[in-house]
Amino acid sequence: MDTRKTVYAALSGFMFAHFFAEAMSISLLAIWLKNVLHLSGMQAGLVFSANFFTAMCVQPLYGFISDKVGLNKTVLSSIAGMVVLCGMFFTYVYGPMLLAYPVLGAIVGGLYLGFTFIAGRFVIESYVDRAGRKYGFEFGRARLWGSLGYALAAFFSGSLFNIDPRIDFFLATAAGLVMLVIIYFAPLKASVDELAQSKALRIGDALAVLGMAKFWRFMVLILGVTTLYLVYDLQFPAYFASQFPDPKTGTAMFGYLNSAQIFVEAGMFFLAPIIVGKTGAKNGLLLAAAIMIIRIAGSGIVTGPVLISCMKMLHSLELPILVTSIFRYIAGNFEARLASTLYLVSTGFVRNTGLMALSVVVGQSYDVIGFPKTYLAIAVIASAFWLLSVFALAPDKKSAPQTAS
Repeated sequence: MDTRKTVYAALSGFMFAHFFAEAMSISLLAIWLKNVLHLSGMQAGLVFSANFFTAMCVQPLYGFISDKVGLNKTVLSSIAGMVVLCGMFFTYVYGPMLLAYPVLGAIVGGLYLGFTFIAGRFVIESYVDRAGRKYGFEFGRARLWGSLGYALAAFFSGSLFNIDPRIDFFLATAAGLVMLVIIYFAPLKASVDELAQSKALRIGDALAVLGMAKFWRFMVLILGVTTLYLVYDLQFPAYFASQFPDPKTGTAMFGYLNSAQIFVEAGMFFLAPIIVGKTGAKNGLLLAAAIMIIRIAGSGIVTGPVLISCMKMLHSLELPILVTSIFRYIAGNFEARLASTLYLVSTGFVRNTGLMALSVVVGQSYDVIGFPKTYLAIAVIASAFWLLSVFALAPDKKSAPQTAS
């Protein structure tokens, strides 16, 4: 294979393994916290807040380092090494510590999960987008392999979880070993010009992003809609499982549904560049956000496993359009050398600030008024931000067409 195809195959495999590990380790985190560790909704919310607080702190640094090192393999190798520790961490550190010292456990878990998965995913996506622009392949064509990895793991994770959650955690460790092998052999190398451009980047350049009015107009949608959507989605697995006669059946069915949803999502990642190419980045963002709001509101209205499952499947339509639109929007409105910083600050730092602040509040709302009423309240607030985003987002600019793999 030529270099372009080799790099595409390597990074696709790396994303496949990382997303497989993520699904095995944290896709059922809400169920693990509630049904295995028996934490309350508020305690689970504390755990999620700690996770996102850590990711909030890590992602601007991750983004700047990614822009600074360019296509250097160090960051991806470090993430792979942390994934290898997954089985040992969940089994011998995280679970026991949450039971004995819940606050300390939440902090330690937040550090590990933030670096490895929550922030780590965005670093990998940004790296792949950068490599795609250099080697001539479309980000979405590589990202679909991440979805396939997640789907494969999700298909088995629920059933294996019912046998013993540790099976899932140690399968994540195995995926981490695969990641290390892939990144070691991947033929990724920065040119002299790329190295010079990366070395010239300063912290002040990254901080200047926060002073841009167009950045904060972009944040109206990211913070006001996607953050609320993620808060809604955090404990959705537990609500879904509650639709079944017993928790084990609900857990297994969520795993199967999650897998089906992500297989559809992978196909949508193939189509998303075409869709966003026709709608433009701004309308792509608005379309994705509208689907999010429909899912949130629908989850508060419908009842029963079948209709709730239909709401879950909407995620497979929204996510590929959203991610593709974000990269196109950043490319069309900001400097290319700050792409990683912008992506991780916008989808990470700012969004996780909201997640950290809202996770406990929404978790307590689930305990007090229940899931359906909380979902409807979230949908109303998100709709208001969607309307503001229509005026806040910058219009599309013409950009060079991207090459599909």
